[in-house]
Amino acid sequence: MDAIKNILNRVSARELSKPYPSKDEMDVVYQGALRAPDHAWLRPSSFIEVKDEGLDKLSKIFHDYALSKSDVSSEVIEKYKNAPYRAPMIIILINTYKEHPKVPSVEQKLSTATAAQNIMLALNAMDYSSIWRTGKLAFNKEIEKNLGLNSNQQILGYLYIGTEVGKKKNIPILKTDDFVSYL
Repeated sequence: MDAIKNILNRVSARELSKPYPSKDEMDVVYQGALRAPDHAWLRPSSFIEVKDEGLDKLSKIFHDYALSKSDVSSEVIEKYKNAPYRAPMIIILINTYKEHPKVPSVEQKLSTATAAQNIMLALNAMDYSSIWRTGKLAFNKEIEKNLGLNSNQQILGYLYIGTEVGKKKNIPILKTDDFVSYL
């Protein structure tokens, strides 16, 4: 796929189903992720791939988290429990902060965010789709602990991945002058 066309046509899917990318395809996707800008070569980005039985494990982690909260309705508890099943594959975006005199935490997070965009573009080029989700399950110390992360690691989001089904979202044409100013 043409690189510019790929960028201009990428959009989050409404609904995802199987198939999801193969191991070989995901190796290429991860290589693309690791090409993200990375000041001082700190490598702050890593990923947890969740599929098949892993979706059940993630569902339990989300469900247990929801049950631990006294102010959560039964509908929200069920929503958290079912969240992993909205796609056949999920990549959990992990940022590992590494102390460095010239590279602050926010810059390391931006590197992981850029890696996520590279993942979504690579998937789009392979005719797969994705949705980046955050919400209360990202940037969440309890979920991070239950996933075995260290105190310097943070979940920046979840990429839901699969093959798009149903009606494709319309991609609006935006006027660049509404977003760009010049000095």
